[in-house]
Amino acid sequence: MFEGVYTALVTPFNNDGSIDKGALQNLVDAQIEGGVQGIVPVGTTGESPTVTHEENVQVVEIVAKQAAGRVSIVAGTGSNSTDEAVRMTRLAADVGATATLQVTPYYNRPTQEGLYLHFTTIADATDLPVMVYNVPSRTAQNIETPTLLQMAEHERIAAVKEASGSMIQVMSVVEGAPKGFDVLSGDDNLTLPIMALGGCGVVSVASNIAPRKMGALVKAAQSGDAETAQRLHYELLPLFKGVFLQTNPIPIKYALARTGVITESYRLPLVPLSSADKKKMDAILDQVQPE
Repeated sequence: MFEGVYTALVTPFNNDGSIDKGALQNLVDAQIEGGVQGIVPVGTTGESPTVTHEENVQVVEIVAKQAAGRVSIVAGTGSNSTDEAVRMTRLAADVGATATLQVTPYYNRPTQEGLYLHFTTIADATDLPVMVYNVPSRTAQNIETPTLLQMAEHERIAAVKEASGSMIQVMSVVEGAPKGFDVLSGDDNLTLPIMALGGCGVVSVASNIAPRKMGALVKAAQSGDAETAQRLHYELLPLFKGVFLQTNPIPIKYALARTGVITESYRLPLVPLSSADKKKMDAILDQVQPE
């Protein structure tokens, strides 16, 4: 169900902090023209912690309407409250989302049993396919492999965005997952290694600015063209590193602003890229020459 490149889309803001609808629509069109298989609005890259619930739904609706069925829309509607995640997922479905990205509950750090019940309760409450997002560096909680594999037996829990950084964990999930359960990289720089181990693609930050090159990398990996995949991986590696010079999405929003696609605007506590890192990012963008 989930194969290829899914762009973790930024949320563009105007200088006054409001959502820039026109820029958002343009980003959607650019991603589709760039050949991505799906768009993930209002994930971490979309600054989900600082948009209101109403804005979250608004962004999903704008993205879904602009996409008009051309690609999958995987709405970020996760929460550390199961009830809230259910409510937001239902609202996203109502405005056109075709799937949902559900992050591991953060701060309250549930047990593995609590994680299982959280995700399956959401899956039971909606008709949308669920992509589980495992990112211990942000949530302080890892979904252990036995728990994830148990979740994967649910008919609507269809994939995992794997950002644990543990290749052993990735291998164990790929090896043990039921047929039809998709494993996607949650880190651009691990796309090729994870696909070599049986992964299906990537939820990408870098594809905000380089959708065609990310698509070419993933297609080469899918087709077994190791030489091309490796070449593209190393061509893109400076960009993979650059988008994490500071906290995501600060560097990627700077990169998009540099090309005039969006205004470089964030909501506190995120702040603009430092002057030193802007110079580093400029050099990376000149080297990689993304689309």
